[in-house]
Amino acid sequence: MRVLTAYKLPHNSAMFNHDTLRSNIKEKGLKKATNLMLSTEVLAEAKKLGINIPKACDAFLESLVRQEKERLWKLENAKFISEYNQITEEEEEGLPLDKWRAF
Repeated sequence: MRVLTAYKLPHNSAMFNHDTLRSNIKEKGLKKATNLMLSTEVLAEAKKLGINIPKACDAFLESLVRQEKERLWKLENAKFISEYNQITEEEEEGLPLDKWRAF
């Protein structure tokens, strides 16, 4: 079994819960006004379709931040992941606890 990534995205961990974060933002008003330059055509279409622009921008930016954190984590841990993959590929070592596997 090769490890492609052992990274657990923050939104899946006990330390970082998006639902809790969002409720805290709503309760505490932790939002900041920002000026954006958007394509007039895309903005008009989004409004016509009833898309909530601030919510869509916030969700997309959140996704980009999560992806960048994952990319950086993979870079920082590439050596460990590579070494772990080599250990598990060697016939002598194999997977940890492999001898107890029932499937």
